Amino acid sequence: MSSVAAESVAAPVASRPLLDRRPGRPTILVFAALLLLGVGYAASSLIADISGAPTQTLTMLPFLLLGVALLIALGFEFVNGFHDTANAVATVIYTHSLPPHLAVVYSGTLNFLGVLFSSGAVAFGIITLLPVELILQVGSSAGFAMVFALLIAAIIWNLGTWWLGLPASSSHTLIGSIIGVGVANALMHGRDGTSGVDWGQATKIGYSLLLSPLVGFICAALLLLVLKGLVKNQDLYQEPRGSSSPPWWIRGLLILTCGGVSFAHGSNDGQKGMGLIMLILIGTVPTAYALNRAMPVAQMTPFVAMATTTQRSLEKYATAPAPADPRAMLSTYVRTHGWNDEVVPALAAITGDIADQVRSRGSFARLPANAVTNVRNDMYLTSEAVRLFAKDPHAQAFDAETQGNLTAFKKQIDGATKFIPPWVKVAVAIALGLGTMVGWKRIVVTIGEKIGRTHLTYAQGAAAELVAMSTIAAADMFGLPVSTTHVLSSGVAGAMAANRSGLQLNTLRNLAVAWVLTLPAAIMLSGGLYWLFRQLF
Repeated sequence: MSSVAAESVAAPVASRPLLDRRPGRPTILVFAALLLLGVGYAASSLIADISGAPTQTLTMLPFLLLGVALLIALGFEFVNGFHDTANAVATVIYTHSLPPHLAVVYSGTLNFLGVLFSSGAVAFGIITLLPVELILQVGSSAGFAMVFALLIAAIIWNLGTWWLGLPASSSHTLIGSIIGVGVANALMHGRDGTSGVDWGQATKIGYSLLLSPLVGFICAALLLLVLKGLVKNQDLYQEPRGSSSPPWWIRGLLILTCGGVSFAHGSNDGQKGMGLIMLILIGTVPTAYALNRAMPVAQMTPFVAMATTTQRSLEKYATAPAPADPRAMLSTYVRTHGWNDEVVPALAAITGDIADQVRSRGSFARLPANAVTNVRNDMYLTSEAVRLFAKDPHAQAFDAETQGNLTAFKKQIDGATKFIPPWVKVAVAIALGLGTMVGWKRIVVTIGEKIGRTHLTYAQGAAAELVAMSTIAAADMFGLPVSTTHVLSSGVAGAMAANRSGLQLNTLRNLAVAWVLTLPAAIMLSGGLYWLFRQLF
């Protein structure tokens, strides 16, 4: 892949925005202050959480690994920020709706808010792609090798495509990295490489990544054609004259959609880092983060009652005695999706163990340090097994009451295990928001100047931004990670095609090559790094 900049036709100088202005000293000081504030808040919250948790014997090595892993995870979000900034700000910059640096600060602020108000569904959807044995032993050397490998591989590819000015997908990259670790882990254990990944979940996510560029292209093209039919002002469909701003109503729409795309990007992409940070915290300091210790004692009685009811419902369908090691049986089922007569009694036994553990202590906060990880792993296996039951034909024979009990218990378990502390959200929000304000120019130029053969028009920018904002927000509601990069850049291409502005085939070819290579490159990078780190650790 060669740089897009070397093969493209530049936009007319008269209407090109001023992109070379350097940030002033006040901007740099505010940036540094926010960075220090974020680091200080995260560090103090982490120390407070660990201090308030039950004591556990730890050497300095896990804390050192924790610090390195957190820095790498936040580094991924920082790189994600400046890699994906252009997807939101290119249109407002190239239509002269906002000056470049004001647009970048505006986008960074909305990215920050998007992370803070995110649901967390995407964060834990990403985790389900990881090998189950590594999730259950995330605090081991293999667990740290997994986290380091997939994050470093994603950062390397993101930086490489950013350097070439290619708007590649951070979501695509991270998912490829996860698949690479799963395949490498399976091969290193003498299994078929295809057994190392939940391919059902990977396919579901893959469809969202595959379809999102098509949605962006087609919907932006159709929206522009509708706009041309309803609004006859020809100035909207021609390149700006000099540095003149668009009419007030479309300028407001462009600014609004820029903020919407930024907010949706923060809400969707920010969660990927959150999920990985939670894995790191659960593996290193499980007594503080493996279970939601903030859940009130009043919720424990209904939790235990639901667990006991679910156990009895399952026992009605147990056609074999519980296996000697129910956790191993359930882990195999979650990994392979292979049903046998011991799956139901194994799930019933683990559900009963969860009820007994919580009943004996009265709350998650009172569980002893040596039991927290086991209880959390039991809950994770139960939640994943119930998720698979919903698609397994063998489980469809359960009566409505049993299926309802399983669904209700899974919801309670997820509330205890799938939580994100406020400081994690704030740390990721600051990393993504500050990253948005750095290194944005390369990809902004590609989107603004090098997709179409003419300068981006007001209507084209509005159509692409509206489609991107709507698509990402819809994906966030369903817990699907989509690529902001793919949706926005394909939306710009669709709007250019609909307006008959012409497309620069060299740029589109490079974008397509990056899109095709991202997955195999990330798989090979993360798989190789995982193997290397396993040897080192």
